[in-house]
Amino acid sequence: MPLFKRKKSRQEKIAVSAITDQDVIDQEAIDQNTLRQDAAATTNTTQDKKSDDVLSPLADMPITEHLIELRRHLIKICVAVLIIFLGLVGYSRELYNLLSDPLVAQLPANSTMIATDITSNFMAPIRLTVFVAAFLAMPYILYQIWSFVAPGLYKKEKKIAIPVLLSSIFLFYAGVAFSYFIVLKGVLKFFIMFAPQNVLPMTDIDSYLSFALKLFMVFGLTFEIPVVTLLLILAGIVSIQSLEEKRRYIIVGCFAVAAVVTPPDGVSMLMLAIPMWLLFELGLFLAKILIKEEPRPTLVSTDKE
Repeated sequence: MPLFKRKKSRQEKIAVSAITDQDVIDQEAIDQNTLRQDAAATTNTTQDKKSDDVLSPLADMPITEHLIELRRHLIKICVAVLIIFLGLVGYSRELYNLLSDPLVAQLPANSTMIATDITSNFMAPIRLTVFVAAFLAMPYILYQIWSFVAPGLYKKEKKIAIPVLLSSIFLFYAGVAFSYFIVLKGVLKFFIMFAPQNVLPMTDIDSYLSFALKLFMVFGLTFEIPVVTLLLILAGIVSIQSLEEKRRYIIVGCFAVAAVVTPPDGVSMLMLAIPMWLLFELGLFLAKILIKEEPRPTLVSTDKE
C-alpha cells in the first residue's frame, strides 16, 4: 500500500510539472504573438504615415497638371490673338471705316460721325482691331479648347464633339455676318428715319462701336441655338418630346429675350426673335434625325374583376 501511494504521488508530481511547463510554453507563445502584433501595428502605423506623406503631394498633382495644361493653352490663344492684332493694327482705321459704312450711308448729307472724348479717335479703332483679331482667331481658340477637353472624352463623345465644334464655328460666323449685312442696316435706318426734323444725327464713334459689337455678339451667340439644343438633348437634360410640348413657351421666351438684349425698337427685336425660333426648330429637327428616343412605356391595366 505505501509503495502504491508513493507511485501515485510521483505520477501526480509528473502531471503537475507537465501542466506547469505547458502553461509556461503557452504564456511564452502568447507573449511572442503579442510582441509580433505590436511590431506589426507599429510598422503599419509607420507605413501609413509614410504613405500619407507620399500621397499628400500626389493628390495635388492632377489638379496642378490640369492648371499647367490650361495655362499652356491660354498662352497659345493669347499669342495667336496678339499676332493677328499686330498684323491688323496698321489697318485699324480702315477696319473702322468698314464698320461705319452702314451708318455713314444712312446719315444726312451734312452729318458726320463725331468723337466726344479725346481718346476715342485712337481707342475706338484699337478696340475694333482686338475684336477682329479674336474673331479671326476663333477657329484656333476653339481648337485649343478642344485639345484641353478631348483627353477626358470617350470615343463616342469625340465623334459627336468634332461636328459640334465645326458647326459652332460656322454658325457664329453666320450670325455675325447676318447682323452686319442685314440687321445693322435695318436698325440704323429705323433710328435715323424717326429722328426729328430739327435734330441732325451725329453719332459718337465710341458709342457706335459698342452698339455694333454688342449686336454682333448677340447674333453670333444666338446662332448657336441649334448646337445648344442638340447638346442638351444628347446630355439627357431635356427630351425631344418635352421640347415639342413646350414649343409655344419657348417661342414666347425667344421674343422676351430679343426684347431685352436688342435695342429698343421693333425691327431688331423681330430680326432676332424670328431667327431664334427658326434656329430652335432647326436644332430640334437635327435631334430627331440623329437621336432615336425610346418610346415611353404605356401602362397596361391588369386588374381583374
